[in-house]
Amino acid sequence: MSKNTNSIFQLAVIVSALGFFVDVYDLLLFAIIRKPSLADMGLSPDQVLIQGEFIISVQMIGLLLGGILFGIIGDKKGRLSVLFGSILLYSIANILNGMVVNVEQYAILRFIAGVGLAGELGAGVTLVSELLPKEKRSMATGFIAGFGIFGVVFAFLLSRYFDWRTCYYIGGALGIGLLLMRVSVRESSLFHQVKQSTAQRGNFLMFFTNKKRFIKYLQCVLIGLPVWYIIGVLVTFADQFGQAFNISGVDPATAIVCLYLGVALGDFSVGWLSERLKSRKRTYFIFVGITLVFCTLYFLQNGNSPSVFYALCWGMGFGAGFNVVYITMGVEQFGTNLRASAAISIPNMVRGALPLIIWMFKGLRSSTNNYITGAWLTGVILFLFAIAAAWFMEETYGKDLDFVEE
Repeated sequence: MSKNTNSIFQLAVIVSALGFFVDVYDLLLFAIIRKPSLADMGLSPDQVLIQGEFIISVQMIGLLLGGILFGIIGDKKGRLSVLFGSILLYSIANILNGMVVNVEQYAILRFIAGVGLAGELGAGVTLVSELLPKEKRSMATGFIAGFGIFGVVFAFLLSRYFDWRTCYYIGGALGIGLLLMRVSVRESSLFHQVKQSTAQRGNFLMFFTNKKRFIKYLQCVLIGLPVWYIIGVLVTFADQFGQAFNISGVDPATAIVCLYLGVALGDFSVGWLSERLKSRKRTYFIFVGITLVFCTLYFLQNGNSPSVFYALCWGMGFGAGFNVVYITMGVEQFGTNLRASAAISIPNMVRGALPLIIWMFKGLRSSTNNYITGAWLTGVILFLFAIAAAWFMEETYGKDLDFVEE
């Protein structure tokens, strides 16, 4: 069994960070190569937009279902089972993604990849949180999330030198290579302890059979929704917003990279600040405030240069570093017998909510007959839900993880 150490740079943390690097590479690769890959299949610009929204929604539904599946596996079979199974699934799916010839095949394989991608971050954070002392949890989570974000930068750079099919092949190869590195990582001692007990493990329905537990779970999901509103709407479709803001030459791939460079710094900063303040909630509200400032500036632009647009994407990304908080709180809120189910499913519930966010955005932009109005109204609703949920959450900083759910 693995023993706790005081260093955040132990093997489990490093391998988890590399795993999230590959996860982010594959997760955001479609957003980066959406236009060239769909255009290569003969789609018109209008079809590229419509089918792009459809495929990213299908991928996110895969993440949602995968989050539930791998969460259950993580609590029943162990955190390492998820880390091996998920990366094998999405690596194979991404290799096959490089061979698609139509939208239907593309959507099916992005769904399968989404299922596989669901297990990576939550399982890694759960394992690391159970191995490290409580004073190091948020620093380790910030390091994993912050380093992993550079996967999108790597995907962007490769997309500039290789065609979209090769980018998928590279992603699959990276996953297989990482799989070999994980052989030396050991399971957490807390999981071994609960495995010997009579507590129910991985019963996902337990989140819904207890009112207090259900509210905690729902709060953890709601506080993360603004992150994927920013990623999945404001930045993924940056070219459409650029036109609406009278800004020519906005490239969605560049916007995504700028956003994620901001997220990387935000993740590191949130991990550091939550340790200094000894509070998850206060850190969350500080970074939500930063996000709201940059979102407001984003909607006030008109005729700016693409450089200003990209800078605002970076700023929104920096504020969105609060995603570290909802992931960490998801680990700390629940007992060892449900911890993987919570930590893996919560971020994927947030990701999986993107189709609903896009649906809301479509409805509001249709009813207002204005693309920009529909977008900011969607944001207002999601931020209100998130802030209200966070306000009533309990503080989890320094909470002992050695407990089970009855």
